[in-house]
Amino acid sequence: MATQTAALATPAAPASAGVLLPAFTLWWREIVRFYRQKSRVVGVLASPLVFWVVIGSGFGTSFRSGAGQGQQHYMDYFYPGALIMIVLFTSIFTMMSVIEDRKEGFLLSVLVAPVPRSAIVLGKVLGGTTLSAIQGMIFLVFAPFAGVHLEVVQVLLVAVVVFLVSFALTALGFAIAWPMDSTQAFHGIINLFLIPLWLLSGALFPITGASGWIRVLMYINPLTYGVEALRALLYPGMESPFPLPSAMATLILFTLVMFALAFLLANRRTTRPPA
Repeated sequence: MATQTAALATPAAPASAGVLLPAFTLWWREIVRFYRQKSRVVGVLASPLVFWVVIGSGFGTSFRSGAGQGQQHYMDYFYPGALIMIVLFTSIFTMMSVIEDRKEGFLLSVLVAPVPRSAIVLGKVLGGTTLSAIQGMIFLVFAPFAGVHLEVVQVLLVAVVVFLVSFALTALGFAIAWPMDSTQAFHGIINLFLIPLWLLSGALFPITGASGWIRVLMYINPLTYGVEALRALLYPGMESPFPLPSAMATLILFTLVMFALAFLLANRRTTRPPA
């Protein structure tokens, strides 16, 4: 009887706080943290802009895509690739906060709280996605200099593509950063894997003129479909190796796979908690 009374007097374990509120809190934290660091905002926008101007002006008219009257100046061709570079840099480097949160003990405090890990993944990934999508859309200010004059429908479709690419790359960055405890190792993975992923996306050179084995790598590179979808929307008259619907479908599949990977890694139980 005493045991039953004690059991009844013991407070119940706290119920889970749900998914939306913790996810929103982590999302807002990512936004505030990023924009408080002004140098990161400037660096994310300035680096691709410098790349676009210097590389585009350097190649100039010595490199042209297309044929006949459909040829493009290289600055015009490189513009979608520079936009994707902004999204890539913001998405990936924002997820370094996962490693920083682990070192500061914040991640451990979130993990021991009555919060499902799906909320952690959703909040962190949406935070990085929001930041990278905003930075990418800001870069559209320079679109007239690339010979692009967007209508409202085009802007909305470009925003969808930018969001999907941002979400996929942020989820990929989360999946890479989650098991790591060193920012140096994170940078090493970026240099070894993610930069070539961008280089082989059709951002710098067209897939049609690449050598055979490079062309194969570009076809299996999911980021290629994001670049080509942007190029099809920004330059509707230009020929593309992929129809826009198929590029969008591949991009959506890539997004779902990356989020599922991040979710699985975050929910995988380890023998030791993150330090």
